[in-house]
Amino acid sequence: MAAKRAATTIVICDAISHHQASEIAKVRDMSRPKNVLWIMCDQLRYDYLGCTGHPTLKTPNIDALAKRGVRFSNAYVQSPICGPSRMSFYTGRYMRSHGSHWNGWPLRVGEPTLGDHLKKIGVRNVLVGKTHMTPDLEGLKMLGIAPASIIGVHVAECGFEPYERDDGLHPTGRPRPKYDAYLRENGYDAPNPWEHWANSGAAADGTLQNGWLLVHSDKAARVAEEDSETPYMTRRAMDFIAGAEQDGRPWCLHLSYIKPHWPYIAPEPYASMYGPDDVLPAIRSEQEKQNAHPVFAAYMDMRYSRNMSRDEAREKVIPTYMSLIKQIDDQMGLLMQFLEARGLIETTMIVFTSDHGDYLGDHWMGEKDLFHDQSAKIPLIVVDPSAAADGTRGSVCDTLVEAIDLAPTFIEYFGGTPPDHILEGRSLISHLRGEAPAGWRKVVFSEYDYCMQDVRLKLNQPIEQCRLFMVFDGRWKCIHASGFRPMLYDLVDDPHELTDRGEDSSCADVIARLQSALFDWALHPKGHITTSTEKIAAYANQQLQVKGGILIGIWDETELAAIRKRIDAKELNT
Repeated sequence: MAAKRAATTIVICDAISHHQASEIAKVRDMSRPKNVLWIMCDQLRYDYLGCTGHPTLKTPNIDALAKRGVRFSNAYVQSPICGPSRMSFYTGRYMRSHGSHWNGWPLRVGEPTLGDHLKKIGVRNVLVGKTHMTPDLEGLKMLGIAPASIIGVHVAECGFEPYERDDGLHPTGRPRPKYDAYLRENGYDAPNPWEHWANSGAAADGTLQNGWLLVHSDKAARVAEEDSETPYMTRRAMDFIAGAEQDGRPWCLHLSYIKPHWPYIAPEPYASMYGPDDVLPAIRSEQEKQNAHPVFAAYMDMRYSRNMSRDEAREKVIPTYMSLIKQIDDQMGLLMQFLEARGLIETTMIVFTSDHGDYLGDHWMGEKDLFHDQSAKIPLIVVDPSAAADGTRGSVCDTLVEAIDLAPTFIEYFGGTPPDHILEGRSLISHLRGEAPAGWRKVVFSEYDYCMQDVRLKLNQPIEQCRLFMVFDGRWKCIHASGFRPMLYDLVDDPHELTDRGEDSSCADVIARLQSALFDWALHPKGHITTSTEKIAAYANQQLQVKGGILIGIWDETELAAIRKRIDAKELNT
């Protein structure tokens, strides 16, 4: 297998060396606008990269990014499923605050987004790829805003300028206008060319082998590699960047790949790169099934979990999952060459991450859903081109980081002030520049709402109680399950999270401490989104709104004169 892979793997480039990056940093052109290239993969596990320790999956271009920047080793999403996770990325707010709890649930009109914050400081917020955003059509209608208007598009696209929106995963009848048109123009004609060509294989007799079926994951997609989704989206990102040079405004480009999310099928030469010998042993134990927590047991019984727990399925799916990641890595090489050729490396912050992970049969699970690290932990690499970040290049930061930290990071990088009365994340700029920010978080939170799944019916749970909350302090991970006992894992003594200690009486103090942190967090959402902290502080500190204004609760003229005297003295001092 290794020999075959060596013969077929395409190594585009080694990106930019650490030395080159340092030299570039010394000669920065400050007259050029800063930009952010925010790359997100869909369903990419944190541990399926070379730089995070995978033994056979080689990702030299992504690893090169890690050598040029900071890799955050404890980054967690705010919900382990596409839509809610992405809405947290795009708003900088927890799921409990933005209210979009499930795929297809609209982000309400008026919810502030990263695009809103960047627009205020003159930065374009542009999309190429997937967002999983659903517009609040009822809210737009109530406010009399046409969805196709400038404001309507901004709201409906989650604050992004949609250079090319493509969520993939659509059945026939739900178009991907540009990509489907591209496929048809290149000879891939079908009612749904995305499914029939880019995500299906073909048997020797020409019979379609649909990529939705796990049994066909080891087949090659019918589409040519250059016409598959990942390189297509890379080229569309390059198209935008090339055009933006003429525009002159700074930009934040969200290049959001659809892969390695299912359908698990890849074009050649990637389809043949990996095989069963590359499949790592499943991280699971029989003990997990014995006396399992009711919610965990219900998820282990889901159809996709039962199928992905089979060795036969893992041996078909995981090599293809790896090949899709390898294709993304090769595209990273092309993209970095493109930026370097245009002199954009020295002014562009580059972020590489994922919206959540994939169980791949670990813990007897398929898909994502729960909070084991395979699902809730993500890869996060940030390359800050600023000279101030030179001292941290190639480092690994084990600080507890949340997905919502990216929005304030981008705003600060562009020179703005993150609105801390709205954003619930914290900027990572200090970490990128080797500084220790005061009062950094001691725990991270993630949420999940399973009311839309048949797990609710299996457990006979009321809709409003289908809530799971994770609180993790770097060692202990506690999951509060409404209506059930908590789950608890010790990631120091049990790094694979195989033993649930939620019923262990010796851990009662740990559970109480983490539940207290969860309780405090739940009671203090950032709800003052229309009134800034500075405005609140100024109002609370003043004794009168205006000199000679309305005065209440004063006893007599003597007290009034004393108050006015203090106000006059204060005004003179300022």
